Amino acid sequence: MLTTFALAVTGLVLFYLAVSVKVVRQGYQYTIERFGRFTEVARPGLNFYPAFFYGVGRKINMMEQVVDIPGQEIITKDNAMVSVDGVVFFQVLDAAKAAYEVSELYVAIMQLATTNLRTVMGSMDLDETLSKRDEINARLLSVVDHATNSWGIKITRVELKDIRPPADIVNAMGRQMKAEREKRANILEAEGLKSAEILRAEGQKQSQILEAEGRREAAFRDAEAREREAEAEAKATQMVSEAIATGNPQALNYFIAQKYTDAVSQFATSPNAKTILFPVEATQLIGTLGGIGQLAKEALGDTPTPPPASTRRGPFDRTQE
Repeated sequence: MLTTFALAVTGLVLFYLAVSVKVVRQGYQYTIERFGRFTEVARPGLNFYPAFFYGVGRKINMMEQVVDIPGQEIITKDNAMVSVDGVVFFQVLDAAKAAYEVSELYVAIMQLATTNLRTVMGSMDLDETLSKRDEINARLLSVVDHATNSWGIKITRVELKDIRPPADIVNAMGRQMKAEREKRANILEAEGLKSAEILRAEGQKQSQILEAEGRREAAFRDAEAREREAEAEAKATQMVSEAIATGNPQALNYFIAQKYTDAVSQFATSPNAKTILFPVEATQLIGTLGGIGQLAKEALGDTPTPPPASTRRGPFDRTQE
């Protein structure tokens, strides 16, 4: 009988010890209550709290968690209706506050994010709500995180998953985007034509400048050539005059024969000339050329030879008196 009682007491003690041992998993914290009053927080691992005196109040998840913001209709500042949904990421930092400062933590976070989302987006135009998601997320994060400080949690991120404007607004936005792109295309085309015209005008300007410079250079070269030709002509005339002054009439024959030869050559090169009629006889030109040869020989120092006798007198022969 005594042995049975001892065994029963031993079994009760082992059961009491087993019930008093609390194993907390990693990523969780338990709140410990004594007769319904919070006393402390049990950390991950093996914890011992006497049964019937202490008990586990709440099991708090300390890992980062996510709460969905359900889709809702929001009226923007310019009276446009949009459908919005999103998510809120949070993490519990103080298990005791999360357990006893707020009832239904997940519901409270969802309702708080929903109401503030309406407030933030209701103060913005439709274009701003579509183009400033980062700003909306930052404002929601600041407001919700500030409101949940007393709950012992930290709002890490707030993200809008989707913003859906009405179908008619989407169509209007499509037409506006098309018109804007066509406007940009027309502007770019006009700028291209403008640049092309400017370049073409610049090219014509440079061409005219180069052409004018070419004409100026050509005129300068022509003037220089005429100047040299005039100098040569003047020098030749001077030499002929000096030769005549010294009593050499052949120089005059040379000068006149040269002009006569040039005049005859112009008849030959004329494009309209079909038949050439010489107003003088060929012997006159030959006599003139003979005079030119005689002058050349005298210039080289050779002894002059009298010209052959002719029964006819040329226009350049002089009568010896």
